[in-house]
Amino acid sequence: MRIIPAIDIIDGKCVRLSKGDYNTKIIYNENPLEVAKEFEAHGIEYLHLVDLDGAKSSRIVNHKILEQIATQTSLKIDFGGGLKADADLKIAFESGANQITGGSIAVKNREVFEQWISTFGADKIILGADANNEKVAVSGWLEESNEDLVPFIQNYQSKGIEYVICTDIAKDGMLEGPSFDLYAKILAQAKGLKLIASGGISTFDELPKLAEIGCEGTIIGKAIYEGRISLKQLEGYIIQG
Repeated sequence: MRIIPAIDIIDGKCVRLSKGDYNTKIIYNENPLEVAKEFEAHGIEYLHLVDLDGAKSSRIVNHKILEQIATQTSLKIDFGGGLKADADLKIAFESGANQITGGSIAVKNREVFEQWISTFGADKIILGADANNEKVAVSGWLEESNEDLVPFIQNYQSKGIEYVICTDIAKDGMLEGPSFDLYAKILAQAKGLKLIASGGISTFDELPKLAEIGCEGTIIGKAIYEGRISLKQLEGYIIQG
């Protein structure tokens, strides 16, 4: 299972939110590049980079930070937040993103998102299926849609999607453990999916459980920043894997 630390950006700084609420912002580091380099120094190969300013303004904002990290580390970056138009994707890929994540756009403008899958390929486009009570949430989680989570994922699987990041919003940033049951349910119904678990991861012991369920990767944010899971532990996990 791939270990994918998260860096969320507001005003060029590395922050974390709880349940996606911008009012709960905690700044962990003024320099995201420094954080990324520390991840890389511990054997980590992947990074989940989220432009929270972009998510709020519906266009890419923090692409300079993406470019900095992409040019000064060898991390494979998936980038999300505010990607709404072809021009945003062009900037993201030109700035060094390996993959992009589309969330709200996949609900609100299916035609564009499906076009991205066919244009860029399923290995480049990740479906961000973030949910509250198994309903897909959009607009930086400020809105709940009427889309049921599992059928939503299955529909995009039929369009070629392979990678899905699923965050249970109720768990995000709460350090209370991930949604094991929800992930097991998704993987039972969406066969062959490369599911990336996100939200709530709080202890190192949860990682083997997510791997056992069949998650292809897991995104870890606050647990690293709060010292609940050490980079040394993650380094050991990667080496053993």
